[in-house]
Amino acid sequence: MARVRPFAGYRYARTSTDLTPVIAPPYDVISEAQREALLARDAHNVVALELPSGPLDANVAGNRYATGSATWEAWREDGTIAPDPAPAVYVLEQRFAVHGKPVRRRAFIVEVGLEPFSAGIVLPHERTLPKALGDRFELIKATGANLSQVLGLFDDAAGATDALFETVTATEPVATATDGDGVTSTLWASTDAGEAATLSAILAPKSIFIADGHHRYTTALAYRDLRREQAAAAGENPTNPAYDFVMMALVNMEDPELVVMPTHRVADVIGTFDSASFYEGLARYFTLSPAPTEKPWNILEEMAEPAFLVRTRDDAAPLVARLRGDVDLDAVIPLDRSAAWKHLDVAVVQELVLNPLLDIHPDRAETLDRLGFVKDAREALANAAGHDVVLVLRPTRMDQLREVALAGETMPQKSTYFYPKLLSGLVFRSAE
Repeated sequence: MARVRPFAGYRYARTSTDLTPVIAPPYDVISEAQREALLARDAHNVVALELPSGPLDANVAGNRYATGSATWEAWREDGTIAPDPAPAVYVLEQRFAVHGKPVRRRAFIVEVGLEPFSAGIVLPHERTLPKALGDRFELIKATGANLSQVLGLFDDAAGATDALFETVTATEPVATATDGDGVTSTLWASTDAGEAATLSAILAPKSIFIADGHHRYTTALAYRDLRREQAAAAGENPTNPAYDFVMMALVNMEDPELVVMPTHRVADVIGTFDSASFYEGLARYFTLSPAPTEKPWNILEEMAEPAFLVRTRDDAAPLVARLRGDVDLDAVIPLDRSAAWKHLDVAVVQELVLNPLLDIHPDRAETLDRLGFVKDAREALANAAGHDVVLVLRPTRMDQLREVALAGETMPQKSTYFYPKLLSGLVFRSAE
């Protein structure tokens, strides 16, 4: 069962509910120049916690983690941030526009019991790129805090949580913020024990799918294990301690306003690219046809089988690549994977295009420096001259995500892009 409960968060103690000067995008998309700009806007911007100053080596004096720990303690002591007086279920609403259409995404921010993925309660949905977890692990060890949320999904086709959203958002918000993309985030806090119990009961029998923040979740698991070892060594056995949980923002995956965007691929070969040989290899499994001139990616939505746009550096315009009807994916992708996994556009691209034709595969980390990711299809196609091959994909559907995750599998990396990203700085959680 999923363990979901309210928590008493730490929040900025300000006279205004507008936290725009102190919020920031997720730490992993912030450049050093952006970090400096955020701190110039407000010295108490959350990046001072998420990306503290100092060397990355935890054994060096004045390192990043010592700085982060000192900042976390100082801000709690001087009142920069203060704990809420009682455990709360926080409700987050993000309002934004997609192609001119207004959209709203809502989430419950709660603490969720940490479980190994093998338990089948909290499930990853995609394979993450190889990268060190040491930095985030050292930071959580130093601060003992969740500084930002993991984004999770739950299945609520019946809309059982809708009434709770409506009840909480009818009250006065406790914080608002607008990011550089014009996304407005509003936060409410419900300390009603009955509402918290209702939410916990609804979510207890459900699986929670990690949408974004796989590394944060994995780091929290490692921190939990460390704290358990320390407690055992001290002869302690606390019940449901804070370090057994992690802060998550939970979104109904059946919400029609949940926006999932694709991440497109740009790739290069070693040496000289031969477009004729590439297309000859592509024709083995795909039919190729000219793409429409205007918004060519829209044609992909009409196709039931795996399909994508392709453009090489030699092409004047993209082509539509569509899996041929006579291709048996079970036969041509000889991996121990489910049919659902093999029918993912991203899996087809990985196993039938990137691997055999461009010699790029995540199992060979040394090849990944020739693979890049672009979120905007127009930008990817416009920059085709700078890469050997551009592949424009369509979004992964939620039913595909659910089916693959429940099968105990993970999608290829960058299979989904849940828009918008969660802001850092609206609420923090102590894991002590």
